[in-house]
Amino acid sequence: MKPLDTKQSGITLVQLLIVIVILAVIAAVLLAPRLLGQAGRALQTQAAEDIETLGIALDRYAKDNGDYPSSEQGLKALWEHPEEPPIPIYWLTPYIQIPITEDPWGNPYIYVRPGVHDQYGYDLISFGSDGVEGGSGEAEDVVSWIRRDE
Repeated sequence: MKPLDTKQSGITLVQLLIVIVILAVIAAVLLAPRLLGQAGRALQTQAAEDIETLGIALDRYAKDNGDYPSSEQGLKALWEHPEEPPIPIYWLTPYIQIPITEDPWGNPYIYVRPGVHDQYGYDLISFGSDGVEGGSGEAEDVVSWIRRDE
C-alpha cells in the first residue's frame, strides 16, 4: 500500500480573501466616480423638485392674496401668516405643509420678489453644491425661471 499524501493542493482561505479584497478595491476605483456622479444628479433633481413644489405653493398664495409674498416676507409666508406688510387679507391656510427652507446641500433657498429674471413674478434659486452663484455639474445653480443661453 501507498502511504497517504497529506499535502493538498489548492488555495487557502487567506489567499481567497486577498483575491476578494483586490477585486473589491478595483471595483471601488472603477465604480466610485459613477456612483458619486449619480448622487450629485440626484441632489440636483431634488432641488428642482423643491423649487417646483415651492412654485406651486407661491402660485396658490398669489391666487388667494392677489400677489406673491414680498422678499421681506419670504418663503416663510407660505406656512406662517405674514406679520410684515403687505399683510395678506385672504391668507387662508398654510400653502405648504412641510416648510422647505434649505436646498439638498443645506443652503437656504434664495427668494426674490419681484424677480430679476421674472419681473412679474419671483426668482427662486439654489446655488448648488458650492453655495455660490454660477458653477457647473453638481455646483450648477438650480433656478425657477427658464434659462435662455445665459
